[in-house]
Amino acid sequence: MVIRKIKSIQASQPTVDGAGVKVNRVFAHHEARDLDPFLLLDDFHSKNPDDYMAGFPMHPHRGIETVTYMIKGEIEHQDSLGNRGVICSGDVQWMTAGSGIIHQEMPKSTEGMMQGFQLWVNLPAKSKMMEPRYRGIEKRLLPELSSIKGKKETVIAGTVEGIIGPVRDLVVDVEYFDIELQPGGEFVHKARSGHTAFAYVFEGEGTFGEEKKIVAAGNLVVFERSGDTVKAESNKGVRFLFASGKPLNEPVVWGGPIVMNTQKELDLAFEEYDKGTFVKHNR
Repeated sequence: MVIRKIKSIQASQPTVDGAGVKVNRVFAHHEARDLDPFLLLDDFHSKNPDDYMAGFPMHPHRGIETVTYMIKGEIEHQDSLGNRGVICSGDVQWMTAGSGIIHQEMPKSTEGMMQGFQLWVNLPAKSKMMEPRYRGIEKRLLPELSSIKGKKETVIAGTVEGIIGPVRDLVVDVEYFDIELQPGGEFVHKARSGHTAFAYVFEGEGTFGEEKKIVAAGNLVVFERSGDTVKAESNKGVRFLFASGKPLNEPVVWGGPIVMNTQKELDLAFEEYDKGTFVKHNR
């Protein structure tokens, strides 16, 4: 067993997105160069509805997948495929934008803390213009593994201890887990060779990597790609998102909610959006 070392640790940064939603941006744009195939991770949490009620009105996506995971609270969703619904506490929405989708996500006022995450996964060139698809997974369908060692693992995609997450048939080989360690607990996971891997701490603090560096809430840990095992421990208790994925190693040309491989493709996407020909598939 060779435990992966830590490549970097970085703090999330407050920003405003959508129609005025306050979020903590964990990574995007420049940081994403070391996180291929992942593009962006936002942590949105607040006890003040004024921070999030403006929401994310209708906007386009192309060339990526967006993964929304709610910890507490509700978001109403609707899109150009005709999907409508509410993403509730503990639910996941895995949306493949592909050739183009227009959607909105509007948070509902929540008593106490509202918290969720959105992760963007890049699509390879051959799949950028695939037919869009939408998968809503209710909390009850997400496997939860608990152990006497003070560990709870919620499996969204990938495999933990032989348990496979409900999001399958993925375009890009990705793992995505919610890990909670009680004091004295540890997370030891076989790392896929050459795959990018990161952990984002959002509660408590833990030690990560071969170096056993202490990382507190609000910080991202990016692991080196060498080594066959990812390890985390906690003396005080910690909760974090863990993700790994196979790098695409392709050019990335980014324009807000649209990510393509060339500037020509990006320009065409925005031209089509302006002309009303952006959506290629409708129900």
